[in-house]
Amino acid sequence: MDSLLYYLTPNEMDPFYLFWAKQLFISVGIIAGFYLLSRLLQRVLAKVGTRLCAYTETDLDDRILEIVSGPVMVLVNCAGLYFAIKRLPLPERIGVIAAGILFVINIAIITTVAFRIVNEMLERFGDRVAGPEMSRQLMPLIEKLCTIFLIITALIITLKHFNYDILSLVTALGVGSLAIGLAAKDTLANMISGFTLMLDRPFRIGDRIQVASQTGDVVDIGLRSTKIKALDNTFLIIPNADLCNSTVINQAFPDVRGKGRINIGIGYDCDPERAKELLVRTAKSAPNVLAEPAPEAYFMNFGDSALNLSLFFWVADYTHLVKATDQINCALVKCFQDNGVNIPYPTRTVIYEKDTDHAPQD
Repeated sequence: MDSLLYYLTPNEMDPFYLFWAKQLFISVGIIAGFYLLSRLLQRVLAKVGTRLCAYTETDLDDRILEIVSGPVMVLVNCAGLYFAIKRLPLPERIGVIAAGILFVINIAIITTVAFRIVNEMLERFGDRVAGPEMSRQLMPLIEKLCTIFLIITALIITLKHFNYDILSLVTALGVGSLAIGLAAKDTLANMISGFTLMLDRPFRIGDRIQVASQTGDVVDIGLRSTKIKALDNTFLIIPNADLCNSTVINQAFPDVRGKGRINIGIGYDCDPERAKELLVRTAKSAPNVLAEPAPEAYFMNFGDSALNLSLFFWVADYTHLVKATDQINCALVKCFQDNGVNIPYPTRTVIYEKDTDHAPQD
Protein backbone atom coordinates (compact mmCIF):
# COMPACT_ATOMS: atom_id res chain seq x y z
CA MET A 1 0.00 0.00 0.00
CA ASP A 2 2.83 2.43 0.84
CA SER A 3 4.61 1.56 -2.41
CA LEU A 4 1.41 2.24 -4.32
CA LEU A 5 1.04 5.66 -2.70
CA TYR A 6 4.69 6.40 -3.47
CA TYR A 7 4.13 6.07 -7.22
CA LEU A 8 0.89 8.08 -7.26
CA THR A 9 1.09 11.73 -8.26
CA PRO A 10 -0.76 14.35 -6.19
CA ASN A 11 -3.47 14.59 -8.84
CA GLU A 12 -3.93 10.79 -8.79
CA MET A 13 -4.02 10.57 -4.99
CA ASP A 14 -7.20 12.65 -4.62
CA PRO A 15 -9.48 10.08 -6.35
CA PHE A 16 -7.72 7.30 -4.42
CA TYR A 17 -8.50 8.93 -1.06
CA LEU A 18 -12.03 9.70 -2.19
CA PHE A 19 -12.55 6.05 -3.15
CA TRP A 20 -11.33 4.81 0.26
CA ALA A 21 -13.35 7.44 2.08
CA LYS A 22 -16.44 6.30 0.19
CA GLN A 23 -15.81 2.62 0.97
CA LEU A 24 -15.13 3.34 4.62
CA PHE A 25 -18.28 5.44 4.85
CA ILE A 26 -20.35 2.63 3.34
CA SER A 27 -18.77 0.09 5.69
CA VAL A 28 -19.46 2.31 8.68
CA GLY A 29 -23.03 2.65 7.45
CA ILE A 30 -23.34 -1.15 7.23
CA ILE A 31 -22.03 -1.51 10.80
CA ALA A 32 -24.46 1.17 12.02
CA GLY A 33 -27.35 -0.47 10.14
CA PHE A 34 -26.66 -3.86 11.67
CA TYR A 35 -26.34 -2.23 15.10
CA LEU A 36 -29.77 -0.65 14.70
CA LEU A 37 -31.09 -4.01 13.47
CA SER A 38 -29.72 -5.70 16.57
CA ARG A 39 -31.38 -3.14 18.82
CA LEU A 40 -34.66 -3.60 16.96
CA LEU A 41 -34.36 -7.37 17.25
CA GLN A 42 -33.70 -7.05 20.96
CA ARG A 43 -36.86 -4.99 21.44
CA VAL A 44 -38.91 -7.44 19.39
CA LEU A 45 -37.61 -10.33 21.46
CA ALA A 46 -38.28 -8.43 24.67
CA LYS A 47 -41.88 -7.59 23.78
CA VAL A 48 -43.05 -10.55 21.72
CA GLY A 49 -41.00 -13.12 23.60
CA THR A 50 -42.16 -11.84 26.99
CA ARG A 51 -45.80 -12.05 25.90
CA LEU A 52 -45.36 -15.60 24.63
CA CYS A 53 -43.54 -16.65 27.81
CA ALA A 54 -46.38 -15.25 29.91
CA TYR A 55 -48.66 -18.04 28.65
CA THR A 56 -46.50 -20.73 30.28
CA GLU A 57 -46.46 -21.61 33.97
CA THR A 58 -42.72 -22.22 34.23
CA ASP A 59 -40.12 -19.46 34.11
CA LEU A 60 -37.62 -21.60 32.19
CA ASP A 61 -38.55 -19.96 28.87
CA ASP A 62 -38.07 -16.54 30.47
CA ARG A 63 -34.56 -17.52 31.55
CA ILE A 64 -33.75 -18.90 28.08
CA LEU A 65 -35.03 -15.69 26.49
CA GLU A 66 -32.82 -13.69 28.84
CA ILE A 67 -29.82 -15.88 28.00
CA VAL A 68 -30.36 -15.65 24.22
CA SER A 69 -31.27 -11.97 23.82
CA GLY A 70 -27.80 -10.57 24.60
CA PRO A 71 -25.75 -12.95 22.40
CA VAL A 72 -28.18 -12.43 19.49
CA MET A 73 -27.25 -8.75 19.45
CA VAL A 74 -23.55 -9.64 19.41
CA LEU A 75 -24.07 -12.12 16.54
CA VAL A 76 -25.94 -9.53 14.46
CA ASN A 77 -23.21 -6.94 15.09
CA CYS A 78 -20.55 -9.49 14.13
CA ALA A 79 -22.44 -10.19 10.91
CA GLY A 80 -22.48 -6.47 10.13
CA LEU A 81 -18.75 -6.21 10.85
CA TYR A 82 -18.11 -9.23 8.59
CA PHE A 83 -19.99 -7.70 5.63
CA ALA A 84 -18.37 -4.31 6.23
CA ILE A 85 -14.86 -5.79 6.13
CA LYS A 86 -15.67 -8.09 3.20
CA ARG A 87 -16.69 -5.25 0.89
CA LEU A 88 -13.52 -3.26 1.57
CA PRO A 89 -10.84 -3.67 -1.12
CA LEU A 90 -8.38 -5.22 1.32
CA PRO A 91 -5.73 -7.81 0.45
CA GLU A 92 -7.16 -11.33 0.34
CA ARG A 93 -5.08 -12.55 3.29
CA ILE A 94 -6.39 -9.79 5.58
CA GLY A 95 -9.97 -10.58 4.56
CA VAL A 96 -9.48 -14.28 5.29
CA ILE A 97 -7.94 -13.55 8.71
CA ALA A 98 -10.76 -11.14 9.63
CA ALA A 99 -13.43 -13.62 8.52
CA GLY A 100 -11.73 -16.39 10.48
CA ILE A 101 -11.59 -14.30 13.66
CA LEU A 102 -15.27 -13.40 13.36
CA PHE A 103 -16.17 -17.07 12.73
CA VAL A 104 -14.31 -18.16 15.87
CA ILE A 105 -16.05 -15.43 17.89
CA ASN A 106 -19.46 -16.55 16.61
CA ILE A 107 -18.74 -20.21 17.44
CA ALA A 108 -17.59 -19.21 20.94
CA ILE A 109 -20.78 -17.20 21.51
CA ILE A 110 -23.04 -19.99 20.24
CA THR A 111 -21.21 -22.58 22.37
CA THR A 112 -21.52 -20.40 25.47
CA VAL A 113 -25.24 -19.87 24.87
CA ALA A 114 -25.79 -23.61 24.36
CA PHE A 115 -23.92 -24.41 27.57
CA ARG A 116 -25.91 -21.86 29.59
CA ILE A 117 -29.21 -23.23 28.23
CA VAL A 118 -28.23 -26.83 29.03
CA ASN A 119 -27.03 -25.80 32.49
CA GLU A 120 -30.30 -23.98 33.17
CA MET A 121 -32.36 -27.00 32.09
CA LEU A 122 -30.29 -29.35 34.26
CA GLU A 123 -30.73 -27.10 37.29
CA ARG A 124 -34.48 -26.81 36.75
CA PHE A 125 -35.31 -30.43 35.94
CA GLY A 126 -32.52 -32.32 37.74
CA ASP A 127 -34.25 -32.59 41.12
CA ARG A 128 -37.66 -33.13 39.53
CA VAL A 129 -36.62 -35.99 37.24
CA ALA A 130 -33.81 -37.66 39.16
CA GLY A 131 -34.56 -36.74 42.77
CA PRO A 132 -32.40 -34.70 45.15
CA GLU A 133 -29.94 -37.51 45.98
CA MET A 134 -29.36 -38.52 42.39
CA SER A 135 -29.25 -34.90 41.24
CA ARG A 136 -26.56 -34.08 43.80
CA GLN A 137 -24.33 -36.88 42.51
CA LEU A 138 -25.23 -36.98 38.85
CA MET A 139 -25.79 -33.40 37.73
CA PRO A 140 -22.15 -32.19 38.16
CA LEU A 141 -20.94 -35.10 36.04
CA ILE A 142 -23.57 -34.47 33.35
CA GLU A 143 -22.60 -30.78 33.29
CA LYS A 144 -18.95 -31.71 32.77
CA LEU A 145 -19.82 -34.19 30.01
CA CYS A 146 -22.00 -31.59 28.27
CA THR A 147 -19.20 -29.04 28.52
CA ILE A 148 -16.67 -31.45 27.02
CA PHE A 149 -19.11 -32.41 24.24
CA LEU A 150 -19.84 -28.77 23.34
CA ILE A 151 -16.14 -27.83 23.35
CA ILE A 152 -15.17 -30.79 21.17
CA THR A 153 -18.06 -30.04 18.77
CA ALA A 154 -17.04 -26.38 18.52
CA LEU A 155 -13.41 -27.40 17.96
CA ILE A 156 -14.34 -29.83 15.18
CA ILE A 157 -16.56 -27.22 13.44
CA THR A 158 -13.79 -24.62 13.67
CA LEU A 159 -11.13 -26.96 12.27
CA LYS A 160 -13.49 -28.04 9.49
CA HIS A 161 -14.10 -24.38 8.59
CA PHE A 162 -10.35 -23.78 8.21
CA ASN A 163 -10.00 -26.95 6.06
CA TYR A 164 -8.05 -28.95 8.63
CA ASP A 165 -8.26 -32.73 8.50
CA ILE A 166 -10.38 -33.74 11.51
CA LEU A 167 -10.19 -37.47 10.73
CA SER A 168 -6.87 -37.75 12.56
CA LEU A 169 -8.35 -35.91 15.57
CA VAL A 170 -11.38 -38.21 15.72
CA THR A 171 -9.12 -41.27 15.37
CA ALA A 172 -6.86 -40.04 18.17
CA LEU A 173 -9.86 -39.44 20.41
CA GLY A 174 -11.17 -42.93 19.68
CA VAL A 175 -7.83 -44.61 20.38
CA GLY A 176 -7.36 -42.55 23.54
CA SER A 177 -10.85 -43.44 24.77
CA LEU A 178 -10.17 -47.13 24.14
CA ALA A 179 -6.89 -47.00 26.05
CA ILE A 180 -8.50 -45.19 28.98
CA GLY A 181 -11.39 -47.65 29.00
CA LEU A 182 -9.06 -50.66 29.15
CA ALA A 183 -6.87 -49.11 31.84
CA ALA A 184 -9.79 -48.08 34.05
CA LYS A 185 -12.27 -50.88 33.37
CA ASP A 186 -12.92 -51.53 37.07
CA THR A 187 -13.52 -47.85 37.75
CA LEU A 188 -15.80 -47.59 34.72
CA ALA A 189 -17.69 -50.72 35.86
CA ASN A 190 -18.28 -49.12 39.25
CA MET A 191 -19.35 -45.85 37.62
CA ILE A 192 -21.81 -47.60 35.32
CA SER A 193 -23.12 -49.54 38.32
CA GLY A 194 -23.44 -46.20 40.15
CA PHE A 195 -25.60 -44.90 37.29
CA THR A 196 -27.69 -48.08 37.53
CA LEU A 197 -28.19 -47.64 41.27
CA MET A 198 -29.17 -43.99 40.83
CA LEU A 199 -31.65 -44.76 38.05
CA ASP A 200 -33.09 -47.97 39.49
CA ARG A 201 -33.01 -46.61 43.07
CA PRO A 202 -33.24 -49.89 45.03
CA PHE A 203 -32.40 -47.84 48.11
CA ARG A 204 -32.02 -44.19 49.09
CA ILE A 205 -29.82 -42.27 51.48
CA GLY A 206 -31.00 -43.02 55.01
CA ASP A 207 -32.43 -46.47 54.21
CA ARG A 208 -31.31 -49.45 56.23
CA ILE A 209 -30.14 -52.25 53.96
CA GLN A 210 -28.68 -55.70 54.42
CA VAL A 211 -25.92 -56.94 52.11
CA ALA A 212 -24.83 -60.51 52.81
CA SER A 213 -24.20 -60.54 56.59
CA GLN A 214 -23.73 -56.76 56.89
CA THR A 215 -26.58 -54.42 57.92
CA GLY A 216 -26.40 -50.64 58.07
CA ASP A 217 -27.82 -47.28 57.03
CA VAL A 218 -26.95 -45.80 53.63
CA VAL A 219 -24.95 -42.59 54.13
CA ASP A 220 -23.90 -41.73 50.59
CA ILE A 221 -24.37 -43.10 47.07
CA GLY A 222 -21.36 -42.13 44.98
CA LEU A 223 -20.36 -42.84 41.41
CA ARG A 224 -17.71 -45.35 42.44
CA SER A 225 -18.87 -46.70 45.81
CA THR A 226 -21.68 -46.60 48.35
CA LYS A 227 -20.98 -45.75 51.99
CA ILE A 228 -22.95 -47.60 54.67
CA LYS A 229 -22.88 -46.91 58.40
CA ALA A 230 -23.13 -50.27 60.16
CA LEU A 231 -25.05 -50.82 63.38
CA ASP A 232 -21.77 -50.95 65.35
CA ASN A 233 -20.91 -47.41 64.13
CA THR A 234 -18.36 -48.58 61.55
CA PHE A 235 -18.26 -47.49 57.92
CA LEU A 236 -18.63 -49.93 55.05
CA ILE A 237 -17.43 -48.72 51.65
CA ILE A 238 -18.81 -51.12 49.06
CA PRO A 239 -18.00 -50.79 45.32
CA ASN A 240 -21.14 -50.20 43.29
CA ALA A 241 -20.38 -53.15 41.01
CA ASP A 242 -20.54 -55.48 44.04
CA LEU A 243 -23.85 -53.98 45.13
CA CYS A 244 -25.38 -54.43 41.68
CA ASN A 245 -24.35 -58.11 41.66
CA SER A 246 -25.54 -58.84 45.23
CA THR A 247 -28.90 -59.45 46.84
CA VAL A 248 -29.82 -56.34 48.81
CA ILE A 249 -32.57 -56.31 51.44
CA ASN A 250 -34.05 -52.84 51.94
CA GLN A 251 -35.70 -52.67 55.34
CA ALA A 252 -37.07 -49.18 54.68
CA PHE A 253 -39.04 -50.11 51.57
CA PRO A 254 -41.96 -49.90 50.84
CA ASP A 255 -42.27 -48.05 54.19
CA VAL A 256 -40.30 -47.66 57.41
CA ARG A 257 -42.43 -50.06 59.43
CA GLY A 258 -40.59 -53.12 60.67
CA LYS A 259 -41.83 -56.62 61.42
CA GLY A 260 -40.31 -58.50 64.32
CA ARG A 261 -40.31 -62.18 65.19
CA ILE A 262 -39.64 -63.92 68.49
CA ASN A 263 -39.20 -67.71 68.58
CA ILE A 264 -39.84 -69.43 71.90
CA GLY A 265 -40.32 -73.00 73.09
CA ILE A 266 -42.67 -74.23 75.82
CA GLY A 267 -42.82 -77.57 77.59
CA TYR A 268 -44.80 -80.47 76.19
CA ASP A 269 -47.02 -80.38 79.28
CA CYS A 270 -48.12 -76.78 78.57
CA ASP A 271 -51.22 -75.62 76.67
CA PRO A 272 -50.17 -74.09 73.27
CA GLU A 273 -53.38 -72.03 72.96
CA ARG A 274 -52.85 -70.52 76.39
CA ALA A 275 -49.23 -69.76 75.54
CA LYS A 276 -50.23 -68.09 72.24
CA GLU A 277 -52.74 -65.92 74.08
CA LEU A 278 -50.06 -64.83 76.56
CA LEU A 279 -47.65 -64.03 73.73
CA VAL A 280 -50.16 -61.79 71.95
CA ARG A 281 -51.21 -60.06 75.18
CA THR A 282 -47.61 -59.39 76.16
CA ALA A 283 -46.76 -57.98 72.73
CA LYS A 284 -49.75 -55.64 72.80
CA SER A 285 -48.60 -54.25 76.16
CA ALA A 286 -45.18 -53.26 74.78
CA PRO A 287 -45.00 -49.49 74.14
CA ASN A 288 -43.32 -49.68 70.71
CA VAL A 289 -45.56 -52.38 69.22
CA LEU A 290 -48.28 -51.25 66.81
CA ALA A 291 -51.89 -52.15 67.46
CA GLU A 292 -52.47 -52.44 63.71
CA PRO A 293 -51.38 -54.80 62.27
CA ALA A 294 -52.07 -56.70 65.48
CA PRO A 295 -49.48 -59.11 66.95
CA GLU A 296 -49.97 -62.77 66.03
CA ALA A 297 -48.69 -65.99 67.54
CA TYR A 298 -48.43 -69.40 65.84
CA PHE A 299 -47.57 -72.93 66.86
CA MET A 300 -44.80 -73.70 64.39
CA ASN A 301 -43.54 -77.25 65.03
CA PHE A 302 -42.69 -79.96 67.51
CA GLY A 303 -39.14 -79.63 68.76
CA ASP A 304 -36.89 -82.24 70.39
CA SER A 305 -37.67 -80.99 73.89
CA ALA A 306 -40.24 -78.18 73.38
CA LEU A 307 -43.26 -77.01 71.45
CA ASN A 308 -41.93 -74.22 69.21
CA LEU A 309 -44.05 -71.07 68.94
CA SER A 310 -43.42 -67.82 67.02
CA LEU A 311 -44.66 -64.32 67.81
CA PHE A 312 -44.94 -61.73 65.00
CA PHE A 313 -45.39 -58.02 65.68
CA TRP A 314 -44.98 -54.66 63.94
CA VAL A 315 -43.24 -51.43 64.97
CA ALA A 316 -43.69 -47.94 63.49
CA ASP A 317 -40.00 -47.64 62.59
CA TYR A 318 -37.52 -50.43 61.92
CA THR A 319 -35.04 -48.69 64.23
CA HIS A 320 -37.38 -49.53 67.15
CA LEU A 321 -37.30 -53.25 66.42
CA VAL A 322 -34.48 -54.16 68.82
CA LYS A 323 -35.98 -52.12 71.65
CA ALA A 324 -39.44 -53.65 71.15
CA THR A 325 -37.94 -57.17 71.09
CA ASP A 326 -36.18 -56.46 74.39
CA GLN A 327 -39.40 -55.17 75.97
CA ILE A 328 -41.39 -58.23 74.88
CA ASN A 329 -38.73 -60.73 75.96
CA CYS A 330 -38.42 -59.19 79.44
CA ALA A 331 -42.20 -59.15 79.85
CA LEU A 332 -42.56 -62.75 78.58
CA VAL A 333 -40.21 -64.15 81.22
CA LYS A 334 -42.35 -62.73 84.02
CA CYS A 335 -45.64 -63.52 82.27
CA PHE A 336 -44.77 -67.19 81.74
CA GLN A 337 -43.55 -67.54 85.31
CA ASP A 338 -46.78 -66.04 86.68
CA ASN A 339 -48.98 -68.29 84.53
CA GLY A 340 -47.10 -71.54 84.98
CA VAL A 341 -45.74 -71.84 81.46
CA ASN A 342 -42.27 -73.30 81.57
CA ILE A 343 -39.52 -72.81 79.00
CA PRO A 344 -37.66 -76.13 79.03
CA TYR A 345 -33.95 -76.64 78.65
CA PRO A 346 -32.79 -78.92 75.84
CA THR A 347 -32.76 -82.45 77.29
CA ARG A 348 -31.59 -85.80 75.99
CA THR A 349 -32.59 -89.16 77.45
CA VAL A 350 -29.96 -91.90 77.32
CA ILE A 351 -31.17 -95.48 77.90
CA TYR A 352 -28.47 -97.88 78.97
CA GLU A 353 -29.18 -101.60 78.60
CA LYS A 354 -26.99 -104.15 80.25
CA ASP A 355 -25.76 -106.91 77.95
CA THR A 356 -26.48 -110.13 79.95
CA ASP A 357 -25.39 -112.55 77.22
CA HIS A 358 -21.75 -111.45 77.32
CA ALA A 359 -21.57 -110.69 81.00
CA PRO A 360 -18.67 -112.47 82.82
CA GLN A 361 -19.60 -115.65 84.77
CA ASP A 362 -18.78 -115.88 88.44
